[in-house]
Amino acid sequence: MSTALHIAPPRARAKYQDNPATREAPWVRFTLLALGLGFFAIFLLLPLVAVFTEALRKGWAMYFAALADEETMSAIRLTLTAAVIAVPLNLVFGVTAAWLIAKHEFRGKQFLITLIDLPFSVSPVVAGLMYVLIFGAQGWLGPWLQEHDVKIIFAVPGIVLATIFVTFPFVARELIPLMQAQGKDEEEAATVLGASGWQTFRRVTLPNIKWGLLYGVILCNARAMGEFGAVSVVSGHVRGLTNTLPLHVEILYNEYQFAAAFAVASLLALLALVTLVIKQIVEWRASQSNSKDA
Repeated sequence: MSTALHIAPPRARAKYQDNPATREAPWVRFTLLALGLGFFAIFLLLPLVAVFTEALRKGWAMYFAALADEETMSAIRLTLTAAVIAVPLNLVFGVTAAWLIAKHEFRGKQFLITLIDLPFSVSPVVAGLMYVLIFGAQGWLGPWLQEHDVKIIFAVPGIVLATIFVTFPFVARELIPLMQAQGKDEEEAATVLGASGWQTFRRVTLPNIKWGLLYGVILCNARAMGEFGAVSVVSGHVRGLTNTLPLHVEILYNEYQFAAAFAVASLLALLALVTLVIKQIVEWRASQSNSKDA
């Protein structure tokens, strides 16, 4: 705060000084800073360091051997497959739902918003059980699926469905407030000038939401690749077939293969770090774009 006062212009300094929220004693600021940094170090940084330390405890050879294992490669492929299918579908759904909610008025609008928030309020394990209830052998559609030799539960389709369910709010929830804040004046002007619906979306709406859209896709992809609860219920834990990376880590750890478990877990940790870096870049580019527009 002292730095902000030092570099701020006179009017900004007066604003800082006149604001009661910025006149706390120095010991209060230092205490809050120490608490924040301590929480970060204990609950975030220390576990992250522990993952990489344990992963490399037996050397690089063991680390790369664990990653090159056939079952690990199968888990990586399945995780990527689920993300590659779920993220584009949620991208289409998120843009469509945000456009509908932000640009139009209709009956049941609040109900649709509530449904979008449903995966945030329902436990992923419960979501997985819902799919078992519908598509399982004793579920509503189970007999018909067995009769036609269609496998959903304990197979790749079930994993994809569970991944889609737990990740579909992310894109929509990023775009809805953004589109509502922007209003619909520009789209209406484009329509009056003769632009088609697709031209309006491509040339007016999409440029305005591109950073929020990219941000939502990043979060959606990170959740898709790290999902455990719902996928664990519908996967059946078939090694080499229906185990994603988080499930593979659990199996290795339960079998006391700690070095291999932490080696595979380090991939997910690296994914989290890369996601944070990309997120910061997107936020910086968005702020730069907004400042230029202003």
